[in-house]
Parts: sequence; structure tokens; C-alpha cells
Amino acid sequence: MKKYFHRFLPFLFAGLMACQSNSSTTSQSAGSTAKVYYPGAGDNWETKKPEEVGMDAELLAQAVAYAQTQETKRPKDFSDQEQVFGKLLGPIPNDRAATNGIILKNGYIVAEWGDTKRADPTYSIAKSFLSTILGITVDKGMIKDVHDPVANYIKDGGYDSEHNRKVTWHHHAQQTSEWEGELFGKSHTFVGKEEFGSGERKPRALQEPGTFYEYNDVRINRLSLSLLRLWKKPLPEVLKEQIMNPIGASNTWQYIPYKNSYVDVDGKQLPSVSGGTRWGGGLWINTRDEARFGYLFLRNGRWKDKQLVSEKWIQQALTPGPHGPDYGYLWWLNTQKKQWPDAPATSYAALGAGSNTIWVDPEHDIVVVWRWHQTNGNEFFKRILAAVK
Repeated sequence: MKKYFHRFLPFLFAGLMACQSNSSTTSQSAGSTAKVYYPGAGDNWETKKPEEVGMDAELLAQAVAYAQTQETKRPKDFSDQEQVFGKLLGPIPNDRAATNGIILKNGYIVAEWGDTKRADPTYSIAKSFLSTILGITVDKGMIKDVHDPVANYIKDGGYDSEHNRKVTWHHHAQQTSEWEGELFGKSHTFVGKEEFGSGERKPRALQEPGTFYEYNDVRINRLSLSLLRLWKKPLPEVLKEQIMNPIGASNTWQYIPYKNSYVDVDGKQLPSVSGGTRWGGGLWINTRDEARFGYLFLRNGRWKDKQLVSEKWIQQALTPGPHGPDYGYLWWLNTQKKQWPDAPATSYAALGAGSNTIWVDPEHDIVVVWRWHQTNGNEFFKRILAAVK
């Protein structure tokens, strides 16, 4: 018996090792991050040659060369700001960087051009950051259900009317709230050239909350104020603690309030931040930090060994609503292939005027940040995808 046991011992050992290997493989495929690359903090970010991650170097270089020719026509000194958007409420920088960008494949930097370390206003990309703060608020149980009326939580008078009492967090996040009122000197109507510049709108009848889409910064600013009242501390602090520090972002970004957007919260004057830089202030951030934010979403809210944003929220945020364009919770979607016909239907983006773009393509494991360009991005994304072997 002992002789036969010794004879089969090598096979038994080999089988045991194979089982361990299979178990390890299964574990990794079931969600382990062991094989997923995450950059270290700050500049500790690995670069790879395109061919090392399955991309054609020449085609990728051609895509970047194209991007470099597409700089926005908006003046570098922001001298058109009030003409385009209306009376300023907050600061605007003296100038901006030239067009610049970064491309990630499998988390590694495969292309980078221009000044990607300069913290510039990113306009409505701030909305996708606000959406993420909303998600964390839901994840933590501070909001029981995103479909709850905001009036159940916020008692500052902003939701007291019969109309506004119907507004839910979900409506705010899909830009279908139809919230009625004035905030920081701006009316929900967008009527008036002085206050709204060339973006002014004609008067129209209010619709029922949840039935009509309108891209409206006053209403998004109301969402931000409501979140501030729930957290009882400035949202930039929440963003820093919950997202930016954990993903290793730089310390150069700022989320700047309007001069008149300080409100009383439990006896303290706290800043309420906006959903963009339409009237000044807003999120001023560099390209590399935006790439980290995009990569967090590519990884379904996970960063290394921590789930910073729940996968459930990511899924909700990227689900299109029944009204308006292909739009989720303050994210632009491509499910109908109308935004970017040559990109996957599963791709999506945070977008801001200027243009500022964080584009995420889960199908090809790609994140692109492209700033201060004059296109909707489709032609650039098409060229990048042509480089994927």
C-alpha cells in the first residue's frame, strides 16, 4: 500500500497544484483586482507603449495628431464668458491651457499631449462629480431611495410649494425636475439676456416634475445646495475625502463657489458649489485628475481594494431616462449611438463647455480626457478605436 502511495504521490501533488491554480484563476475572474492596474498617487502612473497593450502605435499617433489640430475657437482669456453665459457670480481665470489630453488603455497611459497638469475650469463635467456625490449619499443611507421627494429631507423652503414638493432626487439627477424658483440671483426660467447671455430662453409653461427634460444649471445648483444641507459640510470636502484622495488625485484641483452662494447650515456659513462654470467658479481641475475619475468609473466604482462608489449606483447613473436625450444621472450616454455613432453603445462621457470631455469605453478598456477642443469627439474616438488591434 505504501509503495502504491509513493508511486502516485507526484500525480497527487500535481493535481493539487492544478486545483489551486484553477481556484486562483476563478477567484480573479470573480472580481479580484490582483491583475488590474491602478496608478499610484500623484505622478506615480505607469506608461506603456501602444503595442504593449494591443494598440497600433502609428494609428494612435495619427489620432493624437488629429486631436492637436482641433483646438476650440473660444478665446484663451475667457473674454466671451458673459456674452455666452450671462452675468458672472464667481471668478474666472485669466487664461486657459491649449488643447490637451490623455489616453488610458488598461489603466496605463499610452498617449499624452499638452499641459495635462494645469487646473482649468471644466464647466459641466462638474455635474458628473455632483452625480457621484449623490450616489455616495445614497450608498451611505443618507438618502433612503433616490426616488424619494427631496422635500422629505430638505426643509429650507425650496421645496415647500405644491409643485416643488413633487421633485425627487432622481428628477434632479436626470434634469427633469422642473424645480421652480430663484437661486443665487438666477431664475429657473433662464429668461433675460443680462443674466443668461446668448443662452437665454423664451418663457414656457412648467411641466410636471419627471415629465420634461431641460438642461438647467439653476436646478442643478439647487440639487447641490440640497446635498450640502444633508452633509452639513462643503461638498468639495466630501469629494476630497470620498473620491479624490482615495484615487490619488493631485492637490491642485479646486471647487469654487459663487461669491453669493454661502448659506447658513446649523449656524455656519458654508459654500454651496455649482454644477459648472457657466457663471464663474465651478470645478477647476487638471486633465490627469479627470483621467483618474474616469478610470474609477471604468472600474465600476472600485479603486484597488475599496469600492468607493457602489456598482449599483454606477449602473443607475448610466441608465438613460425616458425623456430628452441619451442621458443618465448627469452623464451623457451612447445607448442609441447618436452621440458617437462610431463608438460602442456602452461608452459614455462627462461633458463640459469648451469643450471638455471625459470619455469612458468599457468595451475596449479605454479612458480619454480631451480638453479645449471644438468637436463632439466622435471622429477622435473613431481614430483611437482604429488603433485597437
